[in-house]
Amino acid sequence: MADVLPLVEARLRSALGEPDARAAVTFLGTDRIEVLRFTEGDVVRYATLGMSAQPMADPTAVLADPVKGPRAELVLSVRPGTADTDKVLRPLAVLAASPQVEGLIVAPGASLDVGGALWPGAPFTSVLVAESGGLVEDLELDAPADPVRFLPLLPMTPNEAAWKRVHGAGALQERWLNGGTDLRDPSRGSVPLD
Repeated sequence: MADVLPLVEARLRSALGEPDARAAVTFLGTDRIEVLRFTEGDVVRYATLGMSAQPMADPTAVLADPVKGPRAELVLSVRPGTADTDKVLRPLAVLAASPQVEGLIVAPGASLDVGGALWPGAPFTSVLVAESGGLVEDLELDAPADPVRFLPLLPMTPNEAAWKRVHGAGALQERWLNGGTDLRDPSRGSVPLD
């Protein structure tokens, strides 16, 4: 099968425009992960490039299928100016490498923890993986390969992450919606959870 990353980058560019910055991170024993930054008006988007190079495999499988299996890239959208959000590059690369390193299958509704602040001073230590298909349309690949999904990441405070573990992703998203929460605000507080 042809390398999917040029196709993935082309899809990101067609949906988000030209990246104004990019950085690459390589972890021992993993493929290179890039993070591209796209600035459009009052929103900055960070998108991974490299997570979809291989399909995510069930960690209990004896052999990983080199073609079939879910593929994804991660997209984080924030408002610039009030926080040093460019420091999110390494945590995003860590999350994108987690299928290779930890055998995770990243899917909508999952929580991903970065083990610290997403960027310096951020009130968020984890993200909720949202449904694909909105901002960047899924990229169909030749059969039998699964499409590449572009999964939005929604930053969660520790309280929100704990509440989500008990009540579920849908309930937390409903709280955000009902509370009028600006999920792109890099310094927002936790939504009321009582």
